[in-house]
Amino acid sequence: MPARGSINWTNSLTLISVAVLVGTEFVGAAGAAGWAIGGLFQLGGLLTHGLEVALILLALFGLYTFLRAALSHEPIRN
Repeated sequence: MPARGSINWTNSLTLISVAVLVGTEFVGAAGAAGWAIGGLFQLGGLLTHGLEVALILLALFGLYTFLRAALSHEPIRN
């Protein structure tokens, strides 16, 4: 497979840093929201954990779409 170009390490490190920061924020907020909603409506342990998992999966999908958009604006190959 021929090389398409060299890797731009500055852009790569920027995208990795943004992925860690935004991913932590998304997953933390989703877990906290699931816990808060479950406690507010007294959903019980199993349903609360299910809600947390669903919101965390939604957050991971949001992170995926965010990174796809970031890659289109900040290419990692020259």
